[in-house]
Amino acid sequence: MEAPKPDHKACKLLLVDDNATTRGMLHSLLVAEGFTSVREAGDGDAGLKMVAHFLPDVVCLDLFMPGKSGLEVLQEIHANFPSVGVLMITATSDRETVEACVRAGALGYIVKPFNAATVVAAIDRIMARRKHAG
Repeated sequence: MEAPKPDHKACKLLLVDDNATTRGMLHSLLVAEGFTSVREAGDGDAGLKMVAHFLPDVVCLDLFMPGKSGLEVLQEIHANFPSVGVLMITATSDRETVEACVRAGALGYIVKPFNAATVVAAIDRIMARRKHAG
């Protein structure tokens, strides 16, 4: 028997990446996959403000941005908003960086370039973990 399909309409997403093209592409593919509540921030500080205001279910977070790095943002989200799941989407794949992000609380890690299926599957896994934890 097939597992029930997740309700993407019920999931609030925040995309935090300094590259507007990457944010736009990710936003478009998520909307095409049925996500209806997708917001964007262009740097770590704006991302943290948006997390506090929007209270997303999942933050898709780049690692290298001007100002606060993705790792710093991840640590702050994890400390102050523990119910928010964080999915790292970055070009960096070295083991030390991946391990640092996981230790800091990332629930997923995708290396750019990404595809829709990989991102959606990772978000669905994070949402399932949050549902079982809460």
